Amino acid sequence: MRHRRKGRALGRTAEHRRAVLRNLATSVLRHERVRTTTAKAKEVRPLVERLITWAKRGDLHARRMAARYVHDRAVLKKLFETLGPRYRERPGGYTRILRLGPRAGDGADRAVLELVDREA
Repeated sequence: MRHRRKGRALGRTAEHRRAVLRNLATSVLRHERVRTTTAKAKEVRPLVERLITWAKRGDLHARRMAARYVHDRAVLKKLFETLGPRYRERPGGYTRILRLGPRAGDGADRAVLELVDREA
């Protein structure tokens, strides 16, 4: 029974799920647009929003907390030097999910997770 369990299992163990979400969040921050399944997009969205909020703060503690999830130094630098200042005046809602329909192979719902006001 899943009493008081948050989030989607995504058919993975807890360790694998955390790794998938970390990698997906890093990809969203690197490319500013990622195509994935709708379930994964909905699950990683709060993490990306939290990372950008920490980048807006910009202090050392926020950088260390973000480094727990983003293991790529170049992406971490982009997060704090580019994305944080870009969304400085925005109170939240840094991402959007656009649905694409079913995937051809297995019928999984696809979606695009992208940053709002991204550079084209």
